[in-house]
Amino acid sequence: MIQVNQLSKIYNGTTVLNIPNLEIPKGQSFGLVGNNGAGKTTFFSLLLDLIQPTTGSLTNNEIKVNNSEDWKPFTAAFLDESFLIGYLTAEEYFYFIGDIRGQNKADVNALLAKHEEFFNDEILGNKKYLRDLSKGNQKKVGIIATLIGNPKVVILDEPFANLDPTTVSRLKKIIKELAENPDITVLVSSHDLQHTVEVCDRIVALNKGEIVKDIVTSAETLKELEAFFAV
Repeated sequence: MIQVNQLSKIYNGTTVLNIPNLEIPKGQSFGLVGNNGAGKTTFFSLLLDLIQPTTGSLTNNEIKVNNSEDWKPFTAAFLDESFLIGYLTAEEYFYFIGDIRGQNKADVNALLAKHEEFFNDEILGNKKYLRDLSKGNQKKVGIIATLIGNPKVVILDEPFANLDPTTVSRLKKIIKELAENPDITVLVSSHDLQHTVEVCDRIVALNKGEIVKDIVTSAETLKELEAFFAV
């Protein structure tokens, strides 16, 4: 379970995130939506201890993320291409992450083979450095790398951006399969309401750093969110 307690982040006197309380149960597929500047990436950055909170705390499986690194072995994330290592090829990067996650090459290769369709023959075997791949293909690498080592918490920031429709469809299938596992908690942020509703059991909407909607996904969720953001 992920728990938020009196969490805030303030930059230069401006509050960019203010969440008094939030719980994300183990096994939930959790969607975070909102406009630019709503606080989505800030929340994920705090959850990954990339930035420090101004007040409050975040716990991941009862571990305070800014007090201990014990959450890292079971947590994986891809926020943007800064998570990649540009001078490596895709294979080199996957094996590097595998080493960190205690996986041998055979383990990594088995995972890559499983997601061969997602790569669409554009990633493996071309000997390109990651820095030379398109934004979409960099994203494919980053997303699949999060799955190495069977993490229990998977965090994806704007995973659908820069992907073509076929790849988006394949990605939604991957996320749905992850969400079917009761031991895996999936957190997805996106500007795309429809994609997020399709893959998440619960949607939280942020506006100016505060929670304005917290909805269990139903047939009416997309319309409700569209109506809210249309105002």
